[in-house]
Amino acid sequence: MKITKLLFLILTLAFVSCNQMSDDQAEDSANKDEAIRRYNLEMAKKQKGNVNPYDTLALKEYILDQDSMGTYLVEFDRTFTYNVPKSAVIYYSDRKTKRQYIFAVIAKSKKGERFIEPKNVIGYESSFINLDSTKLGTAFFYLSLFECKDSSFRLIWESEVPIHGGFNRMTLKNWKPKNIMYVELNYEAGIISGHRNYNFFMVHGIDKKPHLMETYVGLVHKRTLTKVNDDKFPDYWEYRFWEDSLSIRIRDSIPFYWDSTKHLYITKVNNRWFRKY
Repeated sequence: MKITKLLFLILTLAFVSCNQMSDDQAEDSANKDEAIRRYNLEMAKKQKGNVNPYDTLALKEYILDQDSMGTYLVEFDRTFTYNVPKSAVIYYSDRKTKRQYIFAVIAKSKKGERFIEPKNVIGYESSFINLDSTKLGTAFFYLSLFECKDSSFRLIWESEVPIHGGFNRMTLKNWKPKNIMYVELNYEAGIISGHRNYNFFMVHGIDKKPHLMETYVGLVHKRTLTKVNDDKFPDYWEYRFWEDSLSIRIRDSIPFYWDSTKHLYITKVNNRWFRKY
């Protein structure tokens, strides 16, 4: 009995000790990460020369000052268009109000896990991280809107993107049927052999949190933007497929439309079918 109690005490002390070491290592890792990022920013500033209070380097510094613990401004995936990665930002000027904005894609590390490395959540290979994202850290993506004001930035809103890896690019677009601006975030999706688009529609104006709607194209997956009814919310066709060893064919398409009272996408085809976005 005494031996059992002694073993229990030893194991308990070992567990506490390991946890303490883990906390110390995590804090040390955070300090190193911040130091490296600040050093890289200073080097980039010196190379650039002229100072602009609203440029991408200033935004990176602002993000670092506000939340340095594993939060990063994401970069576009490398393409044939450019060799040097480009920060995922879009500058937008409102002609009516003369206000200056920046749309930015930001990735935040999940608390309690190792910090993500931005390169590990970008591109096709990283799209498989959704199967097991904890080994390399879990990234939570956000589309954020900042206003450029008084030589600094003001966060207007941030809206979460329901995916953990595979970021490719962002594009500012206009939905012609209702003349509504939206931001399309394109993610590679190796699991469905295609891509996913997370579309953020400014249905209530740019200063209000946007409406999220997902579209995608894969080997046997497809959802496309459309207008089912005449409200201001975008709708979509969701496709179903026949597939066998010889071919893949579209079976039918089902219209989903936004129900503002339920805050869900629903269809008249089956009242048990609904989608969150």
